[in-house]
Amino acid sequence: MLSSITRFLRDEEGATAIEYGIIAGLISIAIVSVLPGVGTRLVTVFERIRDALPTAPAPAG
Repeated sequence: MLSSITRFLRDEEGATAIEYGIIAGLISIAIVSVLPGVGTRLVTVFERIRDALPTAPAPAG
């Protein structure tokens, strides 16, 4: 019984999955914190493009 408990405590197989989960969580937090700023900049870029384009005349008929 003691050897089973010792073997269980030394088993590191699940540690890798937990580490990958922590890394994925940190990456998702970084993405969520950066996206609002990127979105604001993208809106500004598209507004500049819209303002730079000449107004097209309405199609006839």
